Amino acid sequence: MTAVHYTILVAIFVGFAALEYVLERAQKFGATASDNMLDITAFALVGSVSQPFAVWMGGLIGKTLLPEYKDALVHLPWYAMAGLLLLGDDMLQYGWHRLSHSPLLWPLHRAHHSAHYMSARIIYRNNFFYFLLMPGLWISGVLVYIGLWKVYPIYLIVKLAVITGAHSDLRWDEPLYRIKALRPVMWLVQRTISTPATHFAHHAMTNKDGVGYYIGNFGNLLFFWDVLFGTAHITQQYPPKVGLRDDALFGPEKWYVETFYPLVQSQRKHSALVLGGKPFDDQTEIPAGMGTGQ
Repeated sequence: MTAVHYTILVAIFVGFAALEYVLERAQKFGATASDNMLDITAFALVGSVSQPFAVWMGGLIGKTLLPEYKDALVHLPWYAMAGLLLLGDDMLQYGWHRLSHSPLLWPLHRAHHSAHYMSARIIYRNNFFYFLLMPGLWISGVLVYIGLWKVYPIYLIVKLAVITGAHSDLRWDEPLYRIKALRPVMWLVQRTISTPATHFAHHAMTNKDGVGYYIGNFGNLLFFWDVLFGTAHITQQYPPKVGLRDDALFGPEKWYVETFYPLVQSQRKHSALVLGGKPFDDQTEIPAGMGTGQ
């Protein structure tokens, strides 16, 4: 990665975030001081620790176990390298994301869904260990070691642009659905990459409105994985509410618990952020005598 590549990555994030403020989208977020701490801390940790460490460890594994394969694939055409990265990184991230909605791994991903707003600022809002343990990042390190370093920076730029756009409240796809001539194009786009409409649905507070679908739409760069593996839900609409039902009922978790669980555990009466805790979804009954607040 060169300074130019890093500059482009930063510019993508800053550009989306700045437009949210300029177009007065950010003013309606209602982000609390705890949200700000969680967003900032998660972003700083993934950029400085989790992601670099995981990729570095992948490279170390390659160097240790596959020393004779260093740069073995460096002569592949760019599209073959891109295909390997899509399989080794993006498809594996789809699987990791899907598994992260299971009771065992949900605590590592919960923070990403506790945001009651959609924004570029939440793209890395996850538990510290979520990215540290992400298999796709480790495999990316191995792939870079065996020669895909030529394409990896460009791949990251494209991926960041897509996932930031999919989280941003700019909703770049919304006006395009209304243009009749673009309907065939948007039909294909929505089934290829993650878009705001499909990803907002994944962040919905409920599935009962017919738009929200937090049990699917797991794709990051490619939404195609959802189409392929049967977890796609496409409506070209946006859910009225995003966030978590248990936070709305019982009050938000502490930002440092969401970030550093299981090193720190929740003191809330009903929580997934305790050992043995379970996700709170549409089918979870409200415990008797429990109302809003902590």
